[in-house]
Amino acid sequence: MAKTDRLRTLADALAKHNVMHLRDAASVLGVSEMTVRRDIAAHPERFTYLGGYIVSAQDVPNMSGYSLEQEKDHFAQAKAKASAHAARLIEQNDTIFIDCGTTLAALARVIPSQLQITAVCYSLNVAEILRRMPNVRMILLGGVYVPSSDSFSGAESLEMLKRMGINKAFISAGGVDAARGVTCWNAHEVPLKQAAMSSAVESHLVVDTSKDGVVKAWRFAQMEDFDSIITEKGQTLRARGA
Repeated sequence: MAKTDRLRTLADALAKHNVMHLRDAASVLGVSEMTVRRDIAAHPERFTYLGGYIVSAQDVPNMSGYSLEQEKDHFAQAKAKASAHAARLIEQNDTIFIDCGTTLAALARVIPSQLQITAVCYSLNVAEILRRMPNVRMILLGGVYVPSSDSFSGAESLEMLKRMGINKAFISAGGVDAARGVTCWNAHEVPLKQAAMSSAVESHLVVDTSKDGVVKAWRFAQMEDFDSIITEKGQTLRARGA
């Protein structure tokens, strides 16, 4: 089946069923799952892929902006290197906050296995990694599920963060600009990031350098609010509040 025919068939199927599992779509189209994913990635204005299922882009909020599935392979090597630098800061018995996003999912994967720590998170992709680590006590903050970032938002989570003692908060961002500050795609992330930073002894911004000079919709901090900025190039210490 030609690509144009696949796209039309997939759109017709979604119009009838609203959602399709990836393997079912591959069966209907007579191609591999990888081919279906490539077709979807090439047409984000029409389709998206969330947690193993294909949906129409118009049915998912914020699809003109951030999508976890689309982002996960962007600058993957740089994100992995930045996360490796950040992981060196984690110490025995720490309580850490791990923000949402693909960069900090990479951080969760490289937490030293010998350390016994508590990790606080609010995204399912991070939680899925942490739950498999026997020495990590995970606290997953709940609330309303936001598909585009695979995360949760709720007033109870904010109150819980305000009461917690966090040693190190590892924060992600969609953009970092010296003049306009540190920004993200989604409004619901702003109070969670700010509450974690307020409760933490240390706050570290973990981003790859593709975010330099980029400005997204929602500002949640200035660069001087962090103790350090960590990229694939290493850690840059900052005089917090200066």
